[in-house]
Amino acid sequence: MHANVDRGDLLSFQPALSVICSNRVELNRVIVVREYFLRSSRLGFSTWTHADLPLALELWGDSEVTRLTGGPFTTQQVRERLEREIHAHAEHGVQYWPIFLLETGEHVGCCGLQPHKPAQGIYELGFQLRVAFWGRGFAREAARAVVARAFTTLGIPALYAGHHPCNHASRGVLTRLGFHHTHDEFYPPTSQIEPCYLLLRSNFPGVSAP
Repeated sequence: MHANVDRGDLLSFQPALSVICSNRVELNRVIVVREYFLRSSRLGFSTWTHADLPLALELWGDSEVTRLTGGPFTTQQVRERLEREIHAHAEHGVQYWPIFLLETGEHVGCCGLQPHKPAQGIYELGFQLRVAFWGRGFAREAARAVVARAFTTLGIPALYAGHHPCNHASRGVLTRLGFHHTHDEFYPPTSQIEPCYLLLRSNFPGVSAP
């Protein structure tokens, strides 16, 4: 079954950044204001741009962050990852979106979607946080916001997710969201047999099947 995904909805996000010149000419400052297309109680979701390489390096260039996802990664590999995310948004309207604290604007990490089995309408949920934001409920909050958007605004019928067998935190986030283990699968970047999960739109609280 093909997903009832409106490509117009997927590709209708506004640019991630606005540039505002300061009125104080003597300082010659440029203030970059982040625009969010999605918000949770504490987090804002934006889109990756080429100007975000420093943020990408802070996240995917951190060996502790990527320890269970195939890292550590070189600067060039992080550049390539950023390019893939930008291309994914241009091509499919989704990516692992960068997320920020609404209160301070700090970069927290990323959380979003990518096509998994497009012919069946299945997308993959993924999230990674900077170490400073571990253990504070941000992964679950971000993932819940993305799942809700996937099932409502985007009309995606099912979500897939997987994690390293030692990543108990990710397992906890997925099971609390209602994902059910379906099978184990070899994941080349980690050379591990990883548990895989599925969540149907009809099984997500507050969302009804079409």
